[in-house]
Amino acid sequence: MPVKQSVCYPMVKPADMSLDDFFRAVKEIGFPAVELWNRGDDFEEVMELARKHGLTVAIMSGHASLPDGLNKRSNHERIEHELKESIDIAAKYGIPGLICFSGNRQPFMTELEAIEAVADGLRRVAPYAEKKGINLCLELLNSKVDHPGYQCDHTAWGVAVCERVNSPRVKLLYDIYHMQIMEGDIIRTIRENIRWIGHFHTAGVPGRRDMDDTQELNYAGICRAIAATGYDLYVGHEFKPKGDVIEALRATFQLCNVG
Repeated sequence: MPVKQSVCYPMVKPADMSLDDFFRAVKEIGFPAVELWNRGDDFEEVMELARKHGLTVAIMSGHASLPDGLNKRSNHERIEHELKESIDIAAKYGIPGLICFSGNRQPFMTELEAIEAVADGLRRVAPYAEKKGINLCLELLNSKVDHPGYQCDHTAWGVAVCERVNSPRVKLLYDIYHMQIMEGDIIRTIRENIRWIGHFHTAGVPGRRDMDDTQELNYAGICRAIAATGYDLYVGHEFKPKGDVIEALRATFQLCNVG
């Protein structure tokens, strides 16, 4: 079966298009889901419009602050509170996953100390996530181009955290765009670590643009490899189209609709 695809609307939606019209177009193309970053003042409206158009919300951010994250133990109490609140909201609306962040590297903290700190922070919340059936997805981001200083910037680092927590609800958000920049070897890495992956993001490399033949990744092959693992959650598209947004999404859906 082909992978299930979602669209990260805060990045992709044109500024001059209403959310209602955008969700209608996304559904007409064939996408089953959308996703968002933060719960803003318009959260209820977003959920209502998604429901109106028969769209699932695949994932959203679980706590505040990407650079100031779980690798600081002084943040654990705050993030625990935020994640438990987000877990309740996700359970209420049928959102399967929440995005979590390691934060940026801290002076005088070794990589191992940071891994242990992030694992300890997620371990505080994992039992509640298990009870509610919600995945906590630690996002892999590149520290070379887009997020200087971000600590969870290699797959092995994120896997080390997941192994220490050892919960079926603590996983990775494997961002293909970011990991191509940091390490490459995408398909083999996915195959070897699929048990720890709870969500995917895509974009063309370089530039975070369309997944066309001007960039270096074979997304049809990648999505076919993901589907072959039996992965049954979402592959979310998080890119900035170069031209007409709806045509770009239509082409992306067709490219990735393989199994």
